[in-house]
Amino acid sequence: ENLRFRVNMYKYKEERDIAPETFMNMVCSMQYAKRFGPWFAEPIVAGLDKDDKPYISGSDVVGAPVETSDFIVGGTCTDNLYGTCESLYKKDMDKDELFEVLAQSLLAAVDRDALSGWGGVVHIITKEGVSTKTLKA
Repeated sequence: ENLRFRVNMYKYKEERDIAPETFMNMVCSMQYAKRFGPWFAEPIVAGLDKDDKPYISGSDVVGAPVETSDFIVGGTCTDNLYGTCESLYKKDMDKDELFEVLAQSLLAAVDRDALSGWGGVVHIITKEGVSTKTLKA
């Protein structure tokens, strides 16, 4: 609710939609403000910047951001995800290839980590829109 309020205030004040970079900075500053009683979340922000280039960023529980150009992982199965993503990811994949890599990486990681749940949701963001698919382990 607090995050939605801040995004709406940004839109009202700036008279434009919030960019993914700005949104990540907003999330990180909120997390840092709660660093002594942190929210136990590792947010990942993905989107397209003003030039329609992919933007991916994440942060730890106290709001230290990490930006990358290939992939980012977070959560309880981070170690399992890194290994699978590093072996399957290639630059400039089309959206079907990217979905397959994401699905295989996510399912392989949740199979090895009981705290991760029984599946996941994959969002592929393109200029045309967002396609969402649900995976079940």
